[in-house]
Amino acid sequence: MTEPQDTQQPAAPAPRERASRRPLIILAVALIAVALWGLYYVTILRGHVSTDDAYVNGNLVRLTPQVAGTVIKIVTDETQYVRRGEVLIQLDPRDAEVALAQAKANLAQTVRDVAQLFAEEARDEALVETQQVQLAQANQDVARDHPLLAVHGVSQETLQHEQNAVDSARAGLRQAQATLASTRAAVAGTTPATHPRVLQAEANLRAAWLASARTRVLAPVSGYVVRRAVQLGQQVSSGTEMLAIVPVDSMWIDANFKENQLASLRIGQPVSVSADMYGSHVHYHGRLLGLTPGTGSALAVLPAQNATGNWIKIVQRLSVRIGLDPQELQRHPLFMGLSTGVDVDVRDLSGAALSQQPVWSAVLGTDVYADQEAGADAAISAILAANGGHIAAVAPAATQQLEPRGRL
Repeated sequence: MTEPQDTQQPAAPAPRERASRRPLIILAVALIAVALWGLYYVTILRGHVSTDDAYVNGNLVRLTPQVAGTVIKIVTDETQYVRRGEVLIQLDPRDAEVALAQAKANLAQTVRDVAQLFAEEARDEALVETQQVQLAQANQDVARDHPLLAVHGVSQETLQHEQNAVDSARAGLRQAQATLASTRAAVAGTTPATHPRVLQAEANLRAAWLASARTRVLAPVSGYVVRRAVQLGQQVSSGTEMLAIVPVDSMWIDANFKENQLASLRIGQPVSVSADMYGSHVHYHGRLLGLTPGTGSALAVLPAQNATGNWIKIVQRLSVRIGLDPQELQRHPLFMGLSTGVDVDVRDLSGAALSQQPVWSAVLGTDVYADQEAGADAAISAILAANGGHIAAVAPAATQQLEPRGRL
């Protein structure tokens, strides 16, 4: 006969026992969380400095005219893309064209006047030679007739007339020499093409040429028009802002770090940037370029004055410039003023906080105005050829210092 099996189930833990284990579980979870946070802080967070007080910045190119005039044409507007060298605004060119025509006429007249100076030099040289011949002839007459006075071959009156002719020829020679010296002083050391009057007229023509070319206002850089402050028919001067252009391919980040975050910042440290515009799935990789040696409150137009009895300490912030990868900017453009988040990897402390050498090239330039004088040289050469071509044979005489002959 078999014994009956015991089918009684083990008794469930009492509620009091379960309640006594709950604090231990919570404590264990808390200790694990603290350990994980400590590990994350030591391995990752401790080597990073971040801030959300960071904004996109860039160059704002304000376009102003180089000459005064009336706006007769505008070919662009806000939000439109413009390319470097394009004509954006046309000023009324008629006044400039009239001034250019006057400068051309003045150059032509000046070339003719200078050519006349060189011709007058040749004429005065011939006049000096003529006076020299006359003086020599008068001296010969006196030398021939003076011995005849003793034998009554000539009268005293005739000899006196011949002596007067000598004096008159000598005075005429001095006058001719003075005239020649004056003419030579006006052209000495020059040619018709290098005479100061001609060079001055050429400079005036170039100035008028530039003023005419500058009635076409060009875009100095490629970018987007963000502001248009000019209207048709408006009279503008050389200081009037007409357009503002932002080149979106050269943006950077100005991050404002707290003063207790600056100790580990070094030039060249890698930076991760996320823009609110694209969200957290787009990250930019950049470098720390430099620290501004002054806080925003200290560099303000009206610095804060804290010498009061109710002073409260406020944590100051320092602006830090961060450069971005141009290729990443091209794929995901950024615009001025956008908010960003910045995280700097400060584990490498080998760099310098301040550098006396430029960390990046800050040179900005444009060559769109280099061709504004194109064509001026050809116009000047044509005017010289049309008005001074006949002086080529006279020009060599300007360099000859003709010594008068027979001076007494």
